[in-house]
Amino acid sequence: MPIFWLSDNDISFPSPHLAEAEGVLAMGGDLKPQRLLRAYQMGIFPWYNEGEPIIWWSPDPRFVMYPSKLKVSKSMRKVLRDNIFHVTVDTDFKAVIENCQQTYRPDQGGTWITDDMLEAYLELHDLGFAHSVEVWQEGDLVGGLYGVSLGKCFFGESMFTKVSNASKTGFIILVKKLTALGFDLIDCQTHTSHLESLGAEDMDREEFLNYLKQNNKKETLRGKWTKLMEKI
Repeated sequence: MPIFWLSDNDISFPSPHLAEAEGVLAMGGDLKPQRLLRAYQMGIFPWYNEGEPIIWWSPDPRFVMYPSKLKVSKSMRKVLRDNIFHVTVDTDFKAVIENCQQTYRPDQGGTWITDDMLEAYLELHDLGFAHSVEVWQEGDLVGGLYGVSLGKCFFGESMFTKVSNASKTGFIILVKKLTALGFDLIDCQTHTSHLESLGAEDMDREEFLNYLKQNNKKETLRGKWTKLMEKI
């Protein structure tokens, strides 16, 4: 399959079915909110390294989690019962994404959260589409994650942890709160053993795209989630 080059003046994307075997669909374009939101609606996301053109992906299979299939180990249930961490939502999005950007990942040559990506998701947060989960211990930010919410799907982007079980705690709490709000899918993009242990699984891309067609018709819970999540 050819790799498509996107125009700066047109936010449309080629069909995700035209992606190469490893999932690359297109390059170029920009990270403006309208294009990013269009991408998520079509099952496409940006992922590239500093100095490269923007690369747009739509992998097959897709790695997803049904909130109802969340797996919480016996040891994690004890961590949650003992209230080792304090979890908040949308209280410090910038700190979360900056920590994700700075986290060393041995399987990657460098961070894929470029400064342009950071600014783009900060803008999506300001517009009420991107959200963060913060995990605190004795007043210090020790873990967290962020992603984009559209309809009843949460598109996870990245997480970080500085203390054992911090990011797992944040993710489990988020899944439980999303379940209470009627969310029916979490997009994890590509396979990780960490998320597989929590219940994530492969979904055929065709099935995922069909799901998104229906999800795009649903109302998006837009704005800061801080007070909303505190009530759940």
